[in-house]
Amino acid sequence: MLEVNIEGGSYKINIGNGILPMIEEVLNCNLRGNKVAVITDSNVMELHGKKFAEALEGSKYQIHYLIMEPGEKSKSMENYEYICEQLLELGLDREDLIISFGGGVIGDLGGFVASTYLRGIPYIQVPTTLLSQVDSSVGGKVAINLQGGKNIIGSFYHPIAVIMDTGLLNTLSNRVFRDGIGEIIKYGCISSSPLFQQLESIRGREQFMDSIEQIVYMCCKIKRDIVQEDENENYLRKVLNFGHTLGHAVERHYNFNEYSHGEVVALGMWAITGNTEKMGITQPGTSDRLKSLLIKYGLPVEMDKPISDKIISLAEKDKKSSGECIYLVVIKEIGNAEIIKVGKEELKSYLS
Repeated sequence: MLEVNIEGGSYKINIGNGILPMIEEVLNCNLRGNKVAVITDSNVMELHGKKFAEALEGSKYQIHYLIMEPGEKSKSMENYEYICEQLLELGLDREDLIISFGGGVIGDLGGFVASTYLRGIPYIQVPTTLLSQVDSSVGGKVAINLQGGKNIIGSFYHPIAVIMDTGLLNTLSNRVFRDGIGEIIKYGCISSSPLFQQLESIRGREQFMDSIEQIVYMCCKIKRDIVQEDENENYLRKVLNFGHTLGHAVERHYNFNEYSHGEVVALGMWAITGNTEKMGITQPGTSDRLKSLLIKYGLPVEMDKPISDKIISLAEKDKKSSGECIYLVVIKEIGNAEIIKVGKEELKSYLS
């Protein structure tokens, strides 16, 4: 268990195998009303809906499910408006509560609804993918997408609790599982050489799962420590975006259909590291080591087509831009990251 201490209060990140039934305990301690809106998607309901219902079986709460289509396209203005209208119809008020039960898309969407409906109501994150457990469910970033970019409309709004049942990860497909490993490799690159070395030593998914609680804990602790120091991403928190400037641009270019989030982060990490090593910013040999680890876990290091000017143009619109400059995260060596500010005219030399 980890505790996140921020200006507005604190909350606990609970990590363990089979801890989904904790939901009722958390509700008993935090819910003043009697209505709970569970925002989820059809895939999660098929895999875990029965288990979730059993965790709240016999509880005193009115449980209402709002089930979205799976995938990044659900983080839309249309779905946001639909959910808010449904909450209004159900009569949810500020003493009631939302649960985001799903991966990163559902976590972002549900969290953003919670942050804005009635100017903010409490919510709980129950992440069901490796990616959402190690990254998106922690730190209070919630958002929806626009046609012009990812996570353009959003806020910083923390849950009252996070419940990470690592047992739910056993149902993930290999591709979705690898998706989370992309972000775990990121944490090793920016902050933890020991984590990177551990990933190098692991052989196969079964051995990975033997250490899953420790790995999830390490990633959450790295993010927790950074968020506590820079909650609203004024500077230090930008380090968590290593690989994301190019990654988000590739996602948007392919309309979220071609590559998953972890895959585009892998592409972004290796692209920038290969270039910064040539520039003398990164220790020699780092890019080869990173490339080997990405390949080991089945993550891409190159796109089928060269990085186009259109993708670079999308990268220039990244949220981390500032006027004619953009903040980029580079690594000097494994476990040691740095934030640099470069002109947009220089961006291509770092990313392609």
